[in-house]
Amino acid sequence: MCLISFAYNMHPRYSLVLLANRDEFYKRPARKAQFWTEEGFPDILAGKDLSAGGTWMGINKNGKWAALTNYRDMSKLKPNPPSRGHLVLNYLKSGLTAVEYLESIKEKASLYDGFNLLAGDNNGIFHFSNETNKITRIKPGVHGLSNALLNTPWPKLETANSKLAYSIQEDNLNRDTLFNILTDQQKADESQLPETGLTKEMEKAVSSIFISTDDYGTRCSSLLFIDMEGNIDFTERSYIPGPNDMEEVRFAF
Repeated sequence: MCLISFAYNMHPRYSLVLLANRDEFYKRPARKAQFWTEEGFPDILAGKDLSAGGTWMGINKNGKWAALTNYRDMSKLKPNPPSRGHLVLNYLKSGLTAVEYLESIKEKASLYDGFNLLAGDNNGIFHFSNETNKITRIKPGVHGLSNALLNTPWPKLETANSKLAYSIQEDNLNRDTLFNILTDQQKADESQLPETGLTKEMEKAVSSIFISTDDYGTRCSSLLFIDMEGNIDFTERSYIPGPNDMEEVRFAF
């Protein structure tokens, strides 16, 4: 994932309302979200990176969930790092709590390129990044991640969080309205662009919530709702490419 906006304990019906976009090169093969029955993990619902075998976001029927974004600093890229997608998958497969799992990956976190990992369970939601090597408990509120640390005010994240905060004022959340947040292609002004090691042109191109370039862009959008009783509603729209041609899968359990 390259953008995650979520409301935690801010809605009368849902403890979690999460919106997310996964941005990736179009040529990198991926499988849309499904239960991982073929792999021997029928309780895990997630998409699959068919290059490295991990995932960017997923949830277990026991209520554990995780989502990952890359931390972008082109000057710190490693020559042959392990795939960050296994950080999500290994948590969902484990019998560990969110905090136990995040503690367990601290020692080897520096082997990976920069990342942010959100992990949730019945004890709460927690954030970990190998940029800081710290675990943070998320407080109730509207929060977000892009390709910097938690709640770093990049323009597209500020826009997504603001629109989500407005949307959750409604008791009955409109799924299409939330997906519309994730298909916003408005780019940031040049004066607001971060400096992460990309060219100015590319920083501009990836400054929108929904990204569309010749070879890289938003591959899928996801909505995750968890209500106060623990019921889960997950919807994924995958694009082929661009926001106007998509496939949708939805799961409730």
